This record gives sequence, C-alpha cells and structure tokens, in this order.
Amino acid sequence: MNQEPWPNDQIKSWAKDKYNVQFDMFAKIKVNGDGADPLYKYLKNKQGGTMGSFIKWNFSKFLVDENGIPVQRYGPNVNPSAIGKDLDKRFSQPTAAEN
Repeated sequence: MNQEPWPNDQIKSWAKDKYNVQFDMFAKIKVNGDGADPLYKYLKNKQGGTMGSFIKWNFSKFLVDENGIPVQRYGPNVNPSAIGKDLDKRFSQPTAAEN
C-alpha cells in the first residue's frame, strides 16, 4: 500500500497539528506479504474476504468479538456507519459471562 511514506514520528506530528488528534496512534505495520504483522495474518486467515488473504487498500475493517475471534470483514469502501447494525446485533446478545 505504501500510502504513507513518512516516518512514524512525522505522521503523528502532522496528524496532531492538522487534525488535533487526541487518540492513541500506533506505528505503521505491514498487512500483506511475508512481513505482515501477526495480527493481520490472523485476521485475514479467519476472514478472507473477496481478496482472500490480501488487503487491497487502507480502511479495510474487521469486526472482532469479545473473545478475539474475527466475525466479519468489511471492504475499504464500506462506510463505518454501515457497520452499526452488526455492532448492535453483536452487543445486544448476552455474553457467556452474563448467562
């Protein structure tokens, strides 16, 4: 993808200056190929999507349940607000601890 050529500290500084970012930001990682981060290897293995074990573009999203199991994958063009119904459905179910 290589859409962000800057080093991590420059990205963080730019985001804070330009958008007043207040949330935690994490380092860039690889999501495809041999050097892919183990988290993304796991997510893609459990929820392959139309691209199989490849993430086509930034903003691909995964819904992970309370046990850390990926239950849904969304493409980069899916608006986060469209995921709301899946979140509502997931959070309205009682958890094992509540039963």
